[in-house]
Amino acid sequence: MVAEKTIQKILVVDDDQIFRSRLIRALQARQYEVIGAASAEEAVELARRHRPPRAVVDLKMPGRSGLDLITDLATIDPDIDILVLTGYGSIATAVEAVRRGAIDYLTKPADTDQILARFDGGETSAATQQQVQEATPSLARVEWEHIQRILEDCDGNISQAARKLGIHRRSLQRKLSKLPPLE
Repeated sequence: MVAEKTIQKILVVDDDQIFRSRLIRALQARQYEVIGAASAEEAVELARRHRPPRAVVDLKMPGRSGLDLITDLATIDPDIDILVLTGYGSIATAVEAVRRGAIDYLTKPADTDQILARFDGGETSAATQQQVQEATPSLARVEWEHIQRILEDCDGNISQAARKLGIHRRSLQRKLSKLPPLE
């Protein structure tokens, strides 16, 4: 029974195979038993089978998102500690991740020591707790973050992003020329 407690399982869910492999190797080097998944569907299956006490979940994946996966993992095991990794460090997604059951979130690139430090804290970091408790981001901030996500999905193609957003290309260029709103 003592051996089970010394080696903790961690589920790593990320569609980026290179990042996932590196994180798995780094965690294994620190004596963790690591289970890797490339999608939310695969992660749910592995979580049911292995019951890991911790999970590192990428926010944006093809198919079901990391936010949906948080809900699924918390349903499978209400005591699981879930840490969300995102390349989109927005306040809105951090708030939603914590509301759904994540203990915290980190923006990519995050190293293994940062990830383990967040888990070892056991609770949501003070910065995230403050963001969750404070007011919802302004409409201008949410709009700016949405535009940035769409632009990234279009690989920086402003014309394509404008079509997806349903606005004129020049209007999008004007919005992009402004600094992001603070609140």
